[in-house]
Amino acid sequence: MKKLQITASSNVGLVRTNNEDMILVRNKYVRDEDYETEIDLTICDRLVVAVADGMGGYEAGEVASQEVLTSLHFFLSDLPEKLSDEDFNEAIVDWINSINNTVNSQGRNDEAYRNMGTTLVGMLFYEHRIYWMNCGDSRIYRFRNGELEQLSTDHSFASIYGDHTLSNAITNCIGAGCTTTFIDLQDITDDIFSGDVFLICSDGMTDMVDDCHIERLLDIDCNASQLCHTAIDAGGYDNCSSCIVKIV
Repeated sequence: MKKLQITASSNVGLVRTNNEDMILVRNKYVRDEDYETEIDLTICDRLVVAVADGMGGYEAGEVASQEVLTSLHFFLSDLPEKLSDEDFNEAIVDWINSINNTVNSQGRNDEAYRNMGTTLVGMLFYEHRIYWMNCGDSRIYRFRNGELEQLSTDHSFASIYGDHTLSNAITNCIGAGCTTTFIDLQDITDDIFSGDVFLICSDGMTDMVDDCHIERLLDIDCNASQLCHTAIDAGGYDNCSSCIVKIV
């Protein structure tokens, strides 16, 4: 059976004064630090590895990203056993709608949290099945046999219209006053091989480092901290979070 070797790094960058990103690796929340672990999937068959990129005034983005990752962690832990694919998908849809309402309600009830929201991207491991998920413009990539492939599709105006001057304008997220939200969910259980590497990251990474450069860094086995520092060296205009998951 498979093991996961994981490195994670979340950094405020060089311009922002606070870090609204957060990473969840199983039961560890990562912000403003580096983290690494190895997980044996024969022992732990339910976990989340995810990045949330918060947005909002004051410290509201920090609140939204932590709220969503905390909720997702307990949601997965509390799921009934032996759900079918269809029931699992329905449960995820119900959860995304519920957490969207929760984040929006907090924004309506407290002016400091008004219009706070977050993206969400990551991997779900549930009873020997593996999924990737995405809501927003954070990304998940797969690096296999020396080639990098973006698995997620950005929910952004830039993705729709091809105008990258609009790269920060997103069309889908959790909270931020969105009355409806959705999540892309893909079962990749049958398309996982030893040696595969998955990169989960916020746009603070991909806005500063292009895919070709990321591919070269993964090819020389850089860890998450090294990837984030590459983005910081390129300007670090935004918070930067990355998580590398190796299948071994």
